[in-house]
Amino acid sequence: MNTRRALLDALADGPVSGPALAADLDVSRAAVWKAVEALREEGFAVESTADGYVAPADPAYCAAGIEFELDAPYVVEYHDSLPSTNDRARELAAEGAEDVVVVADEQTGGRGRLDREWVAPSGGVWLSLLTRPTVPPARAPLFTLAAAVATVDACREAGVEAHIKWPNDVLVGGDEGSDDGGDADGRGGRKLAGILTEMEGEADRVSWLVVGIGINANIDRRTLPADATSLRAETGADVDRRRIAATLLERFATLAETADRSDRILAAWRDRASTLGRRVRVETPSGPVVGTAVDVESPGALVIDTDDGTQRVYAGDCEHLRDAGD
Repeated sequence: MNTRRALLDALADGPVSGPALAADLDVSRAAVWKAVEALREEGFAVESTADGYVAPADPAYCAAGIEFELDAPYVVEYHDSLPSTNDRARELAAEGAEDVVVVADEQTGGRGRLDREWVAPSGGVWLSLLTRPTVPPARAPLFTLAAAVATVDACREAGVEAHIKWPNDVLVGGDEGSDDGGDADGRGGRKLAGILTEMEGEADRVSWLVVGIGINANIDRRTLPADATSLRAETGADVDRRRIAATLLERFATLAETADRSDRILAAWRDRASTLGRRVRVETPSGPVVGTAVDVESPGALVIDTDDGTQRVYAGDCEHLRDAGD
């Protein structure tokens, strides 16, 4: 373990003295001091007290801040601005890195599914997780479902009742019978977060997987597209982006461990989905599929009861339709 991460772990347990940490790690006190100064330069304001070094009471949104007390095996790389966190994660993948989370305060060239533009100004949670799961490419969609579950859980912890529209749109409102207008265009609610997964692999294994997640956190709703919203808009106050990012990563790490046993991921996805039980129209390469969404099956196929029988859709653009009685 490097001195920086060891220092963060020690700070989580309370004040720690430089000499004690140097002895525990078998490094010089100068190395400990250098690690402390590096944390401060990142924005993690370590305090010096008579009892030793103390973590800040309210850690900043930075690499060290997100890693502090993080119960997940990831290293965070933070940037004030990037064109795309996914692009940077792919660069790291080419260099052989793994279990790295690229975080940016803003993205200037973000994109969503189907190459749609994604507005990503300062104040959101924009991150891309690079991992190398030991699964065949056919099971990669499970990680997208896991990311959607983790994102919903992080938003709910912040006080917003988010839900999932198949396969990975994270929305607010728009439930059947609601009067907020969120379902008028078939989106199923106001867009709160999006997920974009990219991968490289061979026939029998994934070489690397990048899961890009964008959450509209502390963003003025007036700067977003008309069908989008933010955590700030929904709660009426700023949220703790550091805690949201940490919750998301911890939840994803737990689910990713079970990717070879898909039942747990699928059950969690079903529990948070608004698509199941709804009439839907899914645009697929072979044409539209219309019917009632009844289930999701591994590795992420939407099961739809249609007039022509049951169909399974593995990819497409899903629209929620109003039932005949609405």
